This record gives sequence, C-alpha cells and structure tokens, in this order.
Amino acid sequence: MYQLEEETEADWWEVEALYDLCFAPGRTALSSYRLRDGVPTVAALCLILRDADGTLAAAIRYWPAEAGGEDILLLGPVAVHPTRQGEGLGGLLINESLVEARRLGWERVLLVGDAPYYSRFGFVKLEGVVMPPPTNPDRVLGLELKKGAWAGVTGAVTKASGS
Repeated sequence: MYQLEEETEADWWEVEALYDLCFAPGRTALSSYRLRDGVPTVAALCLILRDADGTLAAAIRYWPAEAGGEDILLLGPVAVHPTRQGEGLGGLLINESLVEARRLGWERVLLVGDAPYYSRFGFVKLEGVVMPPPTNPDRVLGLELKKGAWAGVTGAVTKASGS
C-alpha cells in the first residue's frame, strides 16, 4: 500500500537523494537541468509515493519550459527506489500526474527518455523540437494533452519566460 502525495518543501532533499541513488552522479550536468536552473517546479504535478512506513518509494517532478515559444511541461526526472522497481510505481506516477496536468490546462509535455518505455503513455518522437546539446534527438519525446497541441511547434526548448 502506497500513499500518493504532492511533494512538499520538506521532501525536497529526500527526493534529491532518491534521484542521486537512481541516476548517475553527473545527472545535474545533463542539458535538461539547464532548463530547470532557477525555475520553480510545477508544484501540483510533483508527486511522491510513500509506503506504509513513510519511506519514499518513488518521485516525479515537472518544470515549465517553452518550445518554439509555446508553453510546455518538462517531465522528469521520475525515479523509483531500486528495491521497489518492477511494481509499476513509475507508471502510476506518470499516469496520475498527466491526468492532473490535463485537468490544470496544460496542453503538451516533453521529456528526454527511452521511446520504447514512454510510448506506452502516448509519448512519440518529436520532429523539429530541439533540446540543448548534447541531447540525442531520438530521445526527445512529446505527448499531447490536447489534440493537435504539438502541431506546428518547432524550434529550441528554452527556459520558461520570466525565469
């Protein structure tokens, strides 16, 4: 049994420790982190799962960004504690957060990840949307939360305006 909660400020460092555990130590050197520097998360979409003992099992975060001048959600990272992988917790966080993103009026989501994994959630390779280098263009994936939302959106992915 897991408790789904919105991440709070008090959870921040515990979530950071989970990301450090699940990803390479140099994760913050990735180009997607340059889009997050100094930009507040979309708090309502940053979710955590805790087990019955209160132990953090999984987390997901989102940031606002822009692609070709259009508002987008930048999904990630999503992480599941190694002892909890294979239980469907990452999928649960992705599905729950995407439902909430749609409810909040977001139209499009972007992530950098493995197409075979994320295609089950509806993500497809984006053509003409460019992440900062050295991102592999085959890993730039998008999802429409509103039909046609990615149509005609091309260009560089940048920090959200005002950031």
